[in-house]
Amino acid sequence: MAATTAARIGVIICSVRTPRVGLSVSHWIKDVIDARENDTDTEYSLVDLVEFKLPLFDENIIPAMVPAKGNYSKEHTKAWSKEISKYGAYVFVTPEYNYGIPGATKNAVDFLYNEWLNKPAMVISYGVQGGKDSSAALCQTLEGMKLQVCAARPNLPFHGGQGPDTFAAMGGSLGDDTKADWEKEQRPLILEGIAELEEKLAASLVPRKEEAQ
Repeated sequence: MAATTAARIGVIICSVRTPRVGLSVSHWIKDVIDARENDTDTEYSLVDLVEFKLPLFDENIIPAMVPAKGNYSKEHTKAWSKEISKYGAYVFVTPEYNYGIPGATKNAVDFLYNEWLNKPAMVISYGVQGGKDSSAALCQTLEGMKLQVCAARPNLPFHGGQGPDTFAAMGGSLGDDTKADWEKEQRPLILEGIAELEEKLAASLVPRKEEAQ
């Protein structure tokens, strides 16, 4: 049975660099999610920021005013809004750039408002030390925008610190030693976070079901 819109979760690939390891990281995370024992009909889909080619915010209306006071005018904004509106919750897979959140990620979040409002979100970061600063910054932004951010925030470090796997990641490749580390140490944390995310999603759907009756 296909999941309803509300029961769909978007796994957002937050890196837009070329080359980038974020695509491989996100696929690995989605494989972890898909491989678990699960009795729900929740559907996870990858959402790649690269595909939307968002410029710096260029609308003539503040996102919080849509649709009450007007609508988006740019096709890229409409496409991004339509995509994000498909999901009832989100997993943000973010790298860390210079001790913070990628600019493209912050920009993409800021393009919208009501599409995000009150929905559950989970942040998974990666980097030389796991991307903890990026995770903290992104969580602060999402919480400020009234998303329900999960307490579980896995930080995925590359094997060996500033070693071969980190340099491979700079070229867009996810090292085997790193994947082995993550399988052992990070998989349980990710699944813990996913369980929390789905619990928040289920709780958020209760008022909607009651309103529909």
